[in-house]
Amino acid sequence: MKTRIDIDNWVRKEHFLFFNSFDEPYYGINVNIDCTLAYKDAKANGASFFLYYLHKSLVASQQIEEFRYRIEDNEVYLYDVINGGSTVDRANGTFGFGYYDYYPSFHDFAESCLKEIERVRSRNDLERSPRQDLIRYSALPWIDFTALSHARSFSYRDSAPKISFGKMTEKDGVRTMPVSIHVHHALVDGLHVGQYIECFQQLMNQPV
Repeated sequence: MKTRIDIDNWVRKEHFLFFNSFDEPYYGINVNIDCTLAYKDAKANGASFFLYYLHKSLVASQQIEEFRYRIEDNEVYLYDVINGGSTVDRANGTFGFGYYDYYPSFHDFAESCLKEIERVRSRNDLERSPRQDLIRYSALPWIDFTALSHARSFSYRDSAPKISFGKMTEKDGVRTMPVSIHVHHALVDGLHVGQYIECFQQLMNQPV
């Protein structure tokens, strides 16, 4: 379900009109997330760490309203629920795209995701969903990156956040992981990205 925003009476009207006219309205922020407790909890539960932090990210996205806005045909909509789409590695060295419905329960979410990952790995094509109620995820567990950019087709007017996770490293008993967050500035300001990061970190410190 989604609700159309009355742009003329929206507090972000001027910001929306300004940034939505840009050729490149996306901007990105990179941070390091402490995942010491999250990794320990995931392993204690025999869970995939990727699915563990993916679910935490989606939980945070439900809580930050600006991450649920989307632009469709120059109208703005607020989705009730945001789901996930991510790259899925394949044995032949390529990848596919998987799509995961959001469940508040991590165990329900992980069960559904594992079925989708198996399905994508059994194929060789690149399914590209037209759905807008997604955050577009990617994982680069080989790279402890400090910056990241995305390939884009400027003719495709996307507005979904893009979140990427890097290589987890450990120093003095503390595990950290780089996270890159790209958002559409007509919908999301730095304040909201900061709120998302704070919420995500709090969730990563809480057991499932």
